[in-house]
Amino acid sequence: MSSTSPTNHTSTIGAIGAPSRRNTELALLVFAVAIPVFAYANVGLAINDSVPAGLLAYGLGLGLLAGVAHLVVRKFAPYADPLLLPLAVLLNGLGLVCIWRLDQSKLLQSLPTFVTAAPRQLLYTAMGIALFAVVLAFMKDHRVLQRYTYISMFAALVLLLLPLVPGLGANIYGAKIWIRVPGLGSLQPGEFAKIVLAVFFAGYLMVKRDALALASRRFMGLYLPRGRDLGPILVVWFISILILVFETDLGTSLLFFGMFVIMLYVATERTSWIVFGLLMSAVGAVGVASFEPHVQQRVQAWLDPMKEYTLSQQGVGGHSEQAQQALWAFGSGGTLGSGWGQGHSDLIRFAANSDFILATFGEELGLAGIMAILLLYGLIVERGVRTALAARDPFGKLLAVGLSGAFGLQIFVVAGGVMGLIPLTGMTMPFLAYGGSSVLANWALIGILIRISDTARRPAPAPAANPDAEMTQVVRPS
Repeated sequence: MSSTSPTNHTSTIGAIGAPSRRNTELALLVFAVAIPVFAYANVGLAINDSVPAGLLAYGLGLGLLAGVAHLVVRKFAPYADPLLLPLAVLLNGLGLVCIWRLDQSKLLQSLPTFVTAAPRQLLYTAMGIALFAVVLAFMKDHRVLQRYTYISMFAALVLLLLPLVPGLGANIYGAKIWIRVPGLGSLQPGEFAKIVLAVFFAGYLMVKRDALALASRRFMGLYLPRGRDLGPILVVWFISILILVFETDLGTSLLFFGMFVIMLYVATERTSWIVFGLLMSAVGAVGVASFEPHVQQRVQAWLDPMKEYTLSQQGVGGHSEQAQQALWAFGSGGTLGSGWGQGHSDLIRFAANSDFILATFGEELGLAGIMAILLLYGLIVERGVRTALAARDPFGKLLAVGLSGAFGLQIFVVAGGVMGLIPLTGMTMPFLAYGGSSVLANWALIGILIRISDTARRPAPAPAANPDAEMTQVVRPS
């Protein structure tokens, strides 16, 4: 005999995906707040031999801002990468400490243009996190940005041209990259333009990547693009040259053109685009430097910073003494640094808390501290690239790569200029340096990356159960 054993079994495939990791993010945020608070106390003890009176307020303020950002992520992007927010909070917090430390300098306080910068930077941080929350709350899906591809191009051009408008633009230390806004001081539209341009490049390259990937012939191991496909890179190259000529801003020009070349390479997987991009960057920079005085001055200060410093001290010339002072700051810091609040980077004067804030970290935290700072930046770029790899749509992949590439290029341009690797550019170090537009733009950038990360890591919804499923009978021999 055989027995039949019916089994009435209805199965539902559960959602498969990464856990939310929000508790991990919260634990990391505790350290991201505690480290700057400890540094703040250390600076006060070094300068005044006492714990700063504002320590509690600073700790509560930074902790509150971090907590609000975490709650926003937990609600609107529960599956986002758990490292991006803590890394941004840690860098922002350390920047606030360093700016406050420079505010205590008697030398800087004696300058006629001195303004206490730390309270303003804390306000900018609050505004940046508010913008971060708005991005996550109202942008439910990053793919909605694809609809505004060509509007983004127009908006980016407007942002780049604003500093050239008479009465609105401001020429600060030779660069025409600022606009004056009543009540807010000076803003740098280029910081926001890099995000808007990344949206345009992602939307454009997603549509045109197949045409751009075609090769007409192979030469010396490289696939050469067709002549008509060189149009996009020629246009962006020309725009970057115009920025360099009219705004005398080497950093923004390198940033925009470099971001486009990176995204073009990712979209087409053609090494030839990288080669063409490097060649065109070199040709453009050398060509502009041959007739633009401000660029020539930056190159001279890079090639012989000691000569520029000596001429400046003698009052017979010299255009930038800060380059040599930054090298002295790095040298005096050594391997482990002089300690928080015990350096002399305030000798750099007006640029100490903006372009050259990295020199303060180099002197007071040493080579070890600089490597830690660069590692934090590298982790943000790495998590952005990882987000691009995990993204399920080509627009999201290109946008994440573009934003990560722009962030990484800005770090290279600023750090390279301060360390003497390349000429100075005048851009600000993201999150560390004093500046409202930089803080706002980079918090928005982190918000977009977190949104893309949430979409990429979000588990696929479970398929609905079929009400018409029949019973399955399993027959086993007795």
